[in-house]
Amino acid sequence: MRTAVDSNVIVALWSREPTASRMAKLLRDARAAGPLAIAAPVWAELHAAPGATDEFVARFLADTGIEADLDLGEAVWYRAAMAHAAYAKRRRASAGGEPKRLLIDFLVGAHAQERADRLLTLDAQRYRGAFGDLRIEP
Repeated sequence: MRTAVDSNVIVALWSREPTASRMAKLLRDARAAGPLAIAAPVWAELHAAPGATDEFVARFLADTGIEADLDLGEAVWYRAAMAHAAYAKRRRASAGGEPKRLLIDFLVGAHAQERADRLLTLDAQRYRGAFGDLRIEP
C-alpha cells in the first residue's frame, strides 16, 4: 500500500509539536505497510520549514524512505484542476465569496488519488470535501 504524505505531518514531526510522537508512529506504520511518497508541492513546502535546508530535507527523505515524486504528470494536474474548479464553484454558489483554499491542496490530494492508495494528513476534512473517495489517514 503506497501512502502519500502531506507536509503538515512531516513539519509537525520536525517541530516537535504535541502531535510529533503520534506522527512518527503514523509514518512508521505507513512505511511498514508499503512505500511512502510526497508530491512535488510537499517537497517544495518542506524546504520552507523553519531551519530546513536542502541537505536536511534530502537526508530526512532518504532516512525515512520517502520518495519525492517531483514529476506530477498530466493526470494529477487534470484531477487537481477539476477538484479546484468544483470547489470554487461550490464556494461562490454558497455565497461564501471567492475561493480561499490554495491550489497546492488540490495538487496534494490529486497526487494521492492518482499515485497512492491513501493520504496521511492532519487536514483530513480539507481533503474529504474535494476527494471523497480518497482514503485519508488518520
